[in-house]
Amino acid sequence: MSAVADRILAIETSCDDTCAAVVTGDGVIEANVISSQGVHDRYGGVVPEVASRHHLELATPVVDDALARAGATLDDIDLVAVTAGPGLVGALLVGVATAKALAAARGLPLAAVDHLQGHVAANFLHTEGEAPLEPPFLCLVASGGHTFLAHVTEHDGFAVLGATLDDAAGEAIDKGARLLGLPFPGGPHLEKLAREGDAEAFAFPTSQKLAGLDFSFAGLKTALLYKVRDLGETAAQERRADLAASYQRAIVEQLARRVERALRQTGLDRLAIGGGVAANGPLRERLGALAPVVKVPPRELCTDNAAMIASAARYVEPVAFPGYLGLEVHATGQRAL
Repeated sequence: MSAVADRILAIETSCDDTCAAVVTGDGVIEANVISSQGVHDRYGGVVPEVASRHHLELATPVVDDALARAGATLDDIDLVAVTAGPGLVGALLVGVATAKALAAARGLPLAAVDHLQGHVAANFLHTEGEAPLEPPFLCLVASGGHTFLAHVTEHDGFAVLGATLDDAAGEAIDKGARLLGLPFPGGPHLEKLAREGDAEAFAFPTSQKLAGLDFSFAGLKTALLYKVRDLGETAAQERRADLAASYQRAIVEQLARRVERALRQTGLDRLAIGGGVAANGPLRERLGALAPVVKVPPRELCTDNAAMIASAARYVEPVAFPGYLGLEVHATGQRAL
């Protein structure tokens, strides 16, 4: 574990959200700014080059905003933290270059953080009305790019118990939403439409026969495609809400059943969740009853944010100036998921 800094400025630019946060050394959030670019819906998905260019425009204003909300300046910062991967290379480069410049200008140390560790470390933050969760516990991380179950044994590490074999849960949600004619990002729109439908109307697969703790969503996405084709354009349009509700239920059930299995196998009685899919209401409700202690972070700490990166940075050995000037990014995780 690294020496605890009094105040951490963190930057997160792994995908299409430009984020900055100021967090104290004991995990209190003083500011957590998330700027969603809002330009990718016209393309039906995140365009890496577009995301990178918008990060260039937004990085400095977002950092300034975070410092202002925390009532701080760079002179009050003891450590700069940044996501070094996994993520979109161009987007990561903007965040890392910004962090290097800010840290070097003040001669501050820099902590390079793994994005996935950040999602786990969101549970170590002091949030209103909730105490941080201490290891050991089981953590489900489900996002657009990653879905895995982690046995969290230390603040700075975890063991992967199971991971997706193909699509991530968030990817399946976005693709399913697109098949139903919903805008990008699909999660909020699919959840809203599903409220109007019957989740029992269609029996979509939940990969029950898949052994172990791994996930698979590719077959589910294909099942929705075939069902829409079989119904025909008119009937599919009329039953969009039922399709959305049944599809969402299949995703939630697969995630929940793997969590139940992992809790039984490990004997753990504490559960946490993270990642953008963890913002889904039905999933939060379903998982909330699976263990005696369940940590469900606020939605703003489930989606990509810099507060979780600052939280993880508290347990990363920082690099002193100028040792981090050669820091590189990694598009895929350093962990074998």
